[in-house]
Amino acid sequence: MKELITKSEKWYQKIGNQRDWVWRGWTTRYTYMRAKQPTKDTQSHPLILIHGFGASIKHWRSNIPIISEKHTVYALDLLGFGASKKAYTNYQIDLWSAQIYDFWQTFIGKPVILVGNSIGSLVCVATAANHPEMVKGMVLINLPDVSLRNEIIPQWLNPILNTIEAIMTSPVLLKPLFRFVRQRKIIRLWANFAYFDKKAIDDELVDILATPPQDEGAANAFCALAKASNRTDFSPAVRKVLPTLNLPILLIWGKNDRMIPPALAPILAKLNPQIKLVELDNAGHCPHDEYPDVFNSLVMDWITNNFNTKR
Repeated sequence: MKELITKSEKWYQKIGNQRDWVWRGWTTRYTYMRAKQPTKDTQSHPLILIHGFGASIKHWRSNIPIISEKHTVYALDLLGFGASKKAYTNYQIDLWSAQIYDFWQTFIGKPVILVGNSIGSLVCVATAANHPEMVKGMVLINLPDVSLRNEIIPQWLNPILNTIEAIMTSPVLLKPLFRFVRQRKIIRLWANFAYFDKKAIDDELVDILATPPQDEGAANAFCALAKASNRTDFSPAVRKVLPTLNLPILLIWGKNDRMIPPALAPILAKLNPQIKLVELDNAGHCPHDEYPDVFNSLVMDWITNNFNTKR
């Protein structure tokens, strides 16, 4: 596939038409790019791209221009991330799922394909379960299952851990920690841990990750997110939900992911016969950004194979 973007282009030149949308009183950011040459043989399902923790619509800068050659693409900054409001609220996967669903109702209104990375893939799973009428298929990238904690940790240990977590998620401790971790040098270290391919870590990526934490309210939002992520109701149990979904699913996993064990990939893939698993060598937690040419081809070929009108 011919690469249509260059390194000289800035991220804001690559991700389409950015707009603000007020959702439940909060300002949120989204972008879209219309299909340039819609394919005639494939049903026209728009894509909604959902980023992972700490990322934003900018993280899709190498995917949106290519995928939009054939398909209309939308991407959202989840509440608390990117250019969306850094709200101090009760964060959970279902909250972000509601954001995606309300956006779909407002701007799209026909079945879509959801694409999510990490926590974004959890949002995809929850949305498909909560609103099956809107989701025609899903691409899940390095899908976590936070419910594993409840199975691994003995019940008698939970009260002790809850006490520790309550202390560690106190704003008194978290706000100074946040001011430390949002420094560019620390964010670059995090990127080096998340990415296996170090060539993908450049100044633009660091800018993309380091800018939102400087926003007003970012420290409070960080505290709310840290507190929420330890609750048992933060996320659906992936291994219970996946078998109930009746739609094509492409599961892409970087085999060198240091954040979510790659061994989880084949376990999840066996839960639903409609899941196609693709494991990528020399890729970490963000294969869509580490190897965008491979990722873009995988997604577009999968769409053609599953939604071709001539089949």
